[in-house]
Parts: sequence; structure tokens; C-alpha cells
Amino acid sequence: MNKLKTTIFAICSLVLVNVGTAIADSGNFAGPYVGITISGYGMTLDGSETQAADVVENREANVGATTPVQGFEAGYALPLGSAFLIDVGAAYYNGEAKIDHYGNTSGEVTFKIDDLRSFYIAPTLVLSDTSSLYVKAGLSEADVTVTGDVTSPGNLSGETWALGTRTVLDNGIFIRTEAGYTEYNGISAQGKGTSIAATTSYAAKPEIAYGLVSLGFRF
Repeated sequence: MNKLKTTIFAICSLVLVNVGTAIADSGNFAGPYVGITISGYGMTLDGSETQAADVVENREANVGATTPVQGFEAGYALPLGSAFLIDVGAAYYNGEAKIDHYGNTSGEVTFKIDDLRSFYIAPTLVLSDTSSLYVKAGLSEADVTVTGDVTSPGNLSGETWALGTRTVLDNGIFIRTEAGYTEYNGISAQGKGTSIAATTSYAAKPEIAYGLVSLGFRF
């Protein structure tokens, strides 16, 4: 994760060094916008089960899934000079991932993660009248549903880092391409003691790598 952040900021710094050579107009990208997104999401869920010390049984699982995800975004790009903008926005994606555990004595436990949301800021460098490059930092959230005789964990929160481009057309339509990574906090649940012992705990830690294409309109 630290290596990804370092790479993104290194690219951004290298481009900004040459900002004085850009012949561009940030006004072509400024203002409010909305977009519809199609993404390819690769989600990894690392899960584990830990039973009481006298049982001496620990299980781990890893689930990886790649799926198309649809969503929408809205934001505002504020120009800061002729070749630089600050883009602030929010996005929603309807992706879903699950991790299941089946045990002869522990019953069944499923973690489901869906309704992904992101709130972001994206410093943007205008490369030409129609093209721009940005780095994005965001706070991401997702809903968590758990089934089984276990306690309910809280929802997910985490950080998103991304690098992307935005191309605008004369009629206000824009095309955005983006690649990024989201790392969420871990979630955990404890057995309630009916079919799953209270000494049994479950945990999952989701991570997402994605590629995104967005078609939108700038007002």
C-alpha cells in the first residue's frame, strides 16, 4: 500500500514540475459534473476463524473475485490558475462480495459487503484543452451484513488512492479513466453461544483493486 502511494505521488510530482510548459485552459474542466461509471473490481477478502484455546483450531480463508460494477458520481472541479484544478466529489457503486465459513460444529457464517461509497479530492493537472491528469485520495465506506449465530460488526471504512485521466468534448461530455486501490479496516464477529460458541471469533479484511471508465456531463 505504501509503495502504491509513493508511486502515485512521484508521478504527480514529476508532472507538476513541468506544469509551466502546459498550454491549457482549466476552464474547460471546471464546474459541477455528473457521471455514470462502469468498473472492473477485483476484491480480496481475507477471512479467519479462531476457536477457544482448548479447542486449538484456527481456520483461514481467502476469497478473490472480479466482477463488473455499475455506479454514478457527482462533483465539482474548482480551477486554481490556468492549468490546475481541485476536484471534490462523491461516488456510489453497487458491487458485492461474500466470504462464507462452513463448520461441522460451528454452523454457518457469511460476511457480505455491498453498497460501496467514496468521498474524494483529486488534484488535477490540465495537459491540454481536452485532456487532464489527476491523483485521487478518498475516504471509502461499505455496508456489512453478517448471517449466522454471531454478533453484527460495524460497517467498513477505509482509504482509496487512484490515478486517472479526464477527456472533455466540446458539448460538455467527458470520459474519465481511472485505476485505483481501496484498503478497508478489518471487521470481526463473535459467537453468540447458541449454535456457535461465544469463544469463537470470525474476522475479514477486504481490499479492492479496480479499473474504472466513467461517461459524464459537465454543466
